[in-house]
Amino acid sequence: VFLSRNFRCDCGNSKFKNLQCKLLPEKCKVNSGNKYNDNFYGLYCTCKRPYPDPEDEIPDEMIQCIVCEDWFHGRHLGAVPPESGDFHEMVCQACMKHCHFLWAYASQLAVPPLTKVNSLEDEGIVLKVEESEEQKKEIKQESEVEHQDTKEEKQMEQFNEPSTSSGSEFLNIYGSCSKFLQKFPVEIAKATSESSWGCEEPVCKLKELQSKPFLKKDTATFWPSNWRSKLCTCEDCLKMYSELEVQFLTDECDTVLAYENKGTSDQETERRDPLMDTLNSMNRVQQVELICEYNDLKTELTDYLRRFADEGTVVKREDIQHFFEEFQSRKRRRTNRMQYYCS
Repeated sequence: VFLSRNFRCDCGNSKFKNLQCKLLPEKCKVNSGNKYNDNFYGLYCTCKRPYPDPEDEIPDEMIQCIVCEDWFHGRHLGAVPPESGDFHEMVCQACMKHCHFLWAYASQLAVPPLTKVNSLEDEGIVLKVEESEEQKKEIKQESEVEHQDTKEEKQMEQFNEPSTSSGSEFLNIYGSCSKFLQKFPVEIAKATSESSWGCEEPVCKLKELQSKPFLKKDTATFWPSNWRSKLCTCEDCLKMYSELEVQFLTDECDTVLAYENKGTSDQETERRDPLMDTLNSMNRVQQVELICEYNDLKTELTDYLRRFADEGTVVKREDIQHFFEEFQSRKRRRTNRMQYYCS
């Protein structure tokens, strides 16, 4: 059964007319919270094939998109997935078009797909990714911008270094600054008053990234484990997430890693023996008494249930109640017969 984060119980509505919900009797006829896709009918990926596919002879790993939660063959993502240990989450092609803002983050955060051809190319699993002329121009422009930024940073470093100029040069610079201050006193005062000292408005990370050149491709993207924490959470971005219905992207508990850790924790809890947990909290005398009582209960209950098994009859609720009433009665009789002596 395929369940997604948008799945809600449908019992009691128009899909199950004869089944009434015992938790919420007054349910709407249609549950608008549910979003059904091909996965509910056993079909996956853009190829709309079942999994496992008896007609697919190509060994290929399926990867789940964290947005639409559909599963995709690695060869149907438009890009060759990185090694499985290099990324933790994937956003498919369709969801990248829907969440177009992610392309600005992808240039800084996403794990680059493989571009090398390996021995599995003939089997159709790995495709050679080649850049178009337009993409090459964009990359060149981006590199030129980075070069310009580096040049400006070096100039700033030189400006911030301790001055080695002579005293006369310093006086010339000081005189020029004084003349500038005298010439534009009003403009400087206005700029100083309008600056937000100590109360700067929050900067939108997304707008900063969008101001720089970045590539958009018709491919899926692959992301490291902590990328969600770097998404902008300003008021405008939160509103955009809500409109696109992807508010969960800022939720660290929604990540694949969080689900895996929760599943591991639940398995460890199920494997724990509640009797041993109780024994560890008791002293030695209490432990011995509890073990004796447990063994008595286990022996008597086994013998009691064996009669039903031998006769082929069904164990009813009344039978279990009768057993525990008799067991408590025998326990009280044993306790009353015990004698205590003072030494």
